[in-house]
Amino acid sequence: MDIEKKNRVCALLAFYGELLAKKQQTYLRYYYEDDFSIIEIAEEETVSRQAVSDNLKKGVDVLEHYEDVLSLYHDSLARQEEEQNLLDYVEEHYGQDQHLKDIIDRMVNEEIN
Repeated sequence: MDIEKKNRVCALLAFYGELLAKKQQTYLRYYYEDDFSIIEIAEEETVSRQAVSDNLKKGVDVLEHYEDVLSLYHDSLARQEEEQNLLDYVEEHYGQDQHLKDIIDRMVNEEIN
């Protein structure tokens, strides 16, 4: 399995998994999070391999559709990059200011209300 696809599907599951049908959610978690094979999922759920395969494909398609519409994963990645840029800048230009570093750390970790 392609590790980049696996990581992407796992991230999309974190954002949108609860919006999937329970069966799709279960199969995707088995396959992408727990590393079950299609055969193992079919045996566990007492369904055909084709049913598992179809549900995996449909589930990934639905997750990708949600991401296309809502962009939560993309926005999260962009925010992480901006946070890292801010941290790097503060470290480079204000490396001795511990109070500023603490404020930035709280902001990055969403502790400010």
